[in-house]
Amino acid sequence: MSPRSRIQLDRAAYAERLRAMWIGACIANWTGLRTEGVRIQRPFFTDADWGKPLGRDGAPIDFVLLDPCPADDDTDIEYVYLHLMTEAGTLFLSPEQIRDGWRAHINDFIWVSNRRARDLLERGVLPPATSDPALNPDALQIDAQLTTEIFGALAPGMPGLALRIADLPIRTTARDHAAHAAQFHVLLFSLAATVDLEKPRRQEIVRIVREARSYLPDESKAADVIDFVLSAYLSTSDRAEDRDDWERVRDAIADRYQERASAYGFVYRGYTESAINLATATLALLFGEGSFRRTVQIGTLSGWDSDNGTATMGSLVALIGGMDELRRAFPGARLSDRYHIHRTRHPAGPAPAGSRGRGHLHGCGEEDGRACRPRRAGGSRPGRADPVGPPSSPP
Repeated sequence: MSPRSRIQLDRAAYAERLRAMWIGACIANWTGLRTEGVRIQRPFFTDADWGKPLGRDGAPIDFVLLDPCPADDDTDIEYVYLHLMTEAGTLFLSPEQIRDGWRAHINDFIWVSNRRARDLLERGVLPPATSDPALNPDALQIDAQLTTEIFGALAPGMPGLALRIADLPIRTTARDHAAHAAQFHVLLFSLAATVDLEKPRRQEIVRIVREARSYLPDESKAADVIDFVLSAYLSTSDRAEDRDDWERVRDAIADRYQERASAYGFVYRGYTESAINLATATLALLFGEGSFRRTVQIGTLSGWDSDNGTATMGSLVALIGGMDELRRAFPGARLSDRYHIHRTRHPAGPAPAGSRGRGHLHGCGEEDGRACRPRRAGGSRPGRADPVGPPSSPP
């Protein structure tokens, strides 16, 4: 999209899309949880396994709609960030505000890099030092890419601003390619507002994936992951007989980033690592082609830490398609916007799903027709995401 392009958003209509984003995240999250960590190596799930009792504790692999939706780490840390921004009246949280907010609200139901960061905060370490690999050996895990994407939705059509809002929250738990993966998600959520709903959804999703990818340094492992999955998708999607062959691409992901990772110059760091879950999330988004149901199915069946990418991309597709997309996915179903934050976080105040984000929309897209200008991120590398530090370990 040209930097001179403009978009106009009706505030009330976009607020309704935010509501869909949150409901979509909850449905996708709890659907993906059915298979989280169940298949982390071959044999993986396939489409034939949908509906079978093969999930965790024998649960059927199927859509999960709850009322209210319980909190989980795919949604509750972002909810806390929105709460902190509301209380502070700012889009840009300081290291001290993040420290105080985490200490007050983020104590249980946290793992891997989030757990390490929380322990460091208790010792007096402030972000971004909480993701310093010398202090946090889990800084290349998945955490930031499932806890910060909402910042992109707060800067619709303004990816540069989105990256600036998300910068310190990302660097609270991630470095290097894991931070780039989180930035990619933030960018997708910002660029969702630029999707032309009159054009083929598949075409527009490929466009925003390419644009978001263009912000990342080419040498990043995250860039390799996105390029690999996008190339694999495009090579199959033009052949009718291969159009839905996501399973073959998932198996290729396993080969490149897990089974023979060292042959490609990579290191596999376990099923909660950033890279392989970025790959499956991108896989679900591309092969889902804008369908909420299909995106969530593929994410749920893809393997590894399958609730995270599923929640992210289900949420993104719902943000793009709005409540209409969710109603198409579940005709006649009650789509609850009630959210039980106190399952995991205390004592962040309750609110209906999607309502907190509305107060933080950046000052564009109002009913008066002011336009959003997409802007590139600043920094030393024009057109790229802001640097997140030199590589500190092998990719």
